Amino acid sequence: MRTRTLLTSALALGLVLATATAQAASLAGVTLPDQVKVGDAELVLNGTALRTKMMFKVYVAGLYIGAKSSDAAAIMAADAPRQMVMQFVRSVGANKVNEGWEEGLEANTPGASAALEGQFDTLMKAMEEVEDGSQLVFTYVPGTGTSITVKGKDKGTIPGKEFADALLACWLGPNPGPGADFKTALLGG
Repeated sequence: MRTRTLLTSALALGLVLATATAQAASLAGVTLPDQVKVGDAELVLNGTALRTKMMFKVYVAGLYIGAKSSDAAAIMAADAPRQMVMQFVRSVGANKVNEGWEEGLEANTPGASAALEGQFDTLMKAMEEVEDGSQLVFTYVPGTGTSITVKGKDKGTIPGKEFADALLACWLGPNPGPGADFKTALLGG
């Protein structure tokens, strides 16, 4: 009897642990997985944040990095794989998305080089109107660059860590477009 109780308890504990590791983060009706794989790297969900504009919910963002961190400077300094997911909860035109990129670059990368501005132009050309449920995914891989996926379609890769850092600074820089609370949420706070 005691062996059966121990076995049942062990199985129940295993089920609880398996369920705990398979959990996902949910925010504003959007569920993002706790982990993603980028090449050979396992990335963890560092934090999620809700972007609102004029009281409207716009998108839920999730930042994936190698190990949880609340230090924006350290995350950006690391030359390691990372991924940013933006899942939209309302339709937004490409021009509005591009306004966000322009504002984010200007506010967080003052004096950006002509080359970096050109890379942001390339990013903006890749944008399309996004509908409720659509995703934008930006995946940085050292030595390769930042791949851009819009609504499940590969839009190319922009080389260099400088671009990857300037893009991430739109959310984690000193003047994040979505606001300080958004940045804090992405940092797990």
